[in-house]
Amino acid sequence: MTDWFYLSAYEWSAIRLSLIVAVWAVAASLPFGIALAWLLARRVFPGKSLIDALLHLPLVVPPVVVGYLLLVLLGRNGVIGHWLEASFGIVFAFNWKGAALAAAVMAFPLMVRAIRLSIENVDTGIEAAARTLGAGPLRVFFTVTLPLSLPGVVSGLIIAFARCLGEFGATITFVSNIPGETQTLPLALYTYTQIPNGEAGAMKLCVISILIAVLALIASELVARHLQTRLKGKERT
Repeated sequence: MTDWFYLSAYEWSAIRLSLIVAVWAVAASLPFGIALAWLLARRVFPGKSLIDALLHLPLVVPPVVVGYLLLVLLGRNGVIGHWLEASFGIVFAFNWKGAALAAAVMAFPLMVRAIRLSIENVDTGIEAAARTLGAGPLRVFFTVTLPLSLPGVVSGLIIAFARCLGEFGATITFVSNIPGETQTLPLALYTYTQIPNGEAGAMKLCVISILIAVLALIASELVARHLQTRLKGKERT
């Protein structure tokens, strides 16, 4: 029974790497997520439906397909990957940066969707009023649109973080399953299921994964409600 309260160095390494990958994935993709969400929510342009479809593609195709495409494009011999390595020394394949990229790609649609819905709920009349007072587009966005859509931004951020922690298919295809380098929590759990007497370790990591995901979802709901309450209070004053 005491084994349940003890995590080996192998397990701690997987948990630590998962957190690093998830933090970098959401931090790097958040600015792009906000920009794309605003574009889809506030602008009408040719090809909008195509961009929207491509955005949601990672949600409907097998994750292995996403991982394979990343490997083809950003692998050492890929069209983009070879250029990045030769020009800037940047390598994504088979290291933790690639794991963060794969997680970001898989979580990006969830982040954008939450932020987009929040921006669409912002009253455009308030934005128009700010513009009539002389505020430019950027000032309107940063002083009106973004603060009012903050609950959706935070919700999208936390949901994407939880999704990054659970990413498996694209990660193992793109960066493999290398302990200490690309082996995140789901990959470590998978490894336990493939070795003799690994059931206890697999169950332990399964419980930890569920706990982290549940805590992230609860935090998302609580933070979103808190921000909405504060915004309603400010509107009344």
